[in-house]
Amino acid sequence: MRSLILILAVLWAGQSWAAGAVVKDGGTVQVAGVTYRLDGIDAPELDQMCIDEHADAWACGVEARDQLVKLIGNRAVRCEDLGLAPYKSRHIGICTVEGEKATLNQLVVRQGFALNFEPYARGRFKDDESGARDKKVGLWKGCFASPYEFRRGRKDGTLLGDSCRTDKDQQIRAVLFPEHPVMPPGCNIKGKLAVRARVTGNVGVYHLQGCRSYPGTTEPDRWFCTEEDAQAAGFRKAYNCQAKGK
Repeated sequence: MRSLILILAVLWAGQSWAAGAVVKDGGTVQVAGVTYRLDGIDAPELDQMCIDEHADAWACGVEARDQLVKLIGNRAVRCEDLGLAPYKSRHIGICTVEGEKATLNQLVVRQGFALNFEPYARGRFKDDESGARDKKVGLWKGCFASPYEFRRGRKDGTLLGDSCRTDKDQQIRAVLFPEHPVMPPGCNIKGKLAVRARVTGNVGVYHLQGCRSYPGTTEPDRWFCTEEDAQAAGFRKAYNCQAKGK
């Protein structure tokens, strides 16, 4: 009986309201010291670029983060913890903002700044995604690669959005997958997609300032703000960084 009470107390504490949520990116929040990847959705990575409705390059990953910040505002947030994410550095969560009936997971898809992410969504946000696409809001007003394909560097994948043009396909893909991606402010960790990283179950390698490999990595495929961000994206630390770098 005492064990059952303890378990219930832990579960209740894990779902209590907490002020001061920190938004990591368009689909990740830190609540009460725990970082949650919003379950069943896929939002742009912080360093991801898109095309806007005027055919201009658009830092949609930064915009998705900023929109999530605005959505939460100064309100408290609580999250149902569904366990550790695949790369162990974050938890999977269903989060709710105080005063909202819909979850944050659903709201960001409804606003057009995240996708229904199968098989994890199990169709929960399919209607919200369709509504955002039909209304041409958020990412859907422009042209973009799905976050999943962006993370894996699939430059020949399907493009999404109302502003995709077949006659400008090459130019658009050059913007969505730039050879020299711009470093977001404060995000100086370099990520490089690498086949050799698959041996350890990863998609690439990240390099920290001060490590021997950092200066020579002149054309990174990704930029990350923290090691946690890099690891959550499936990148492992460069072996020559093990003894150095912070």
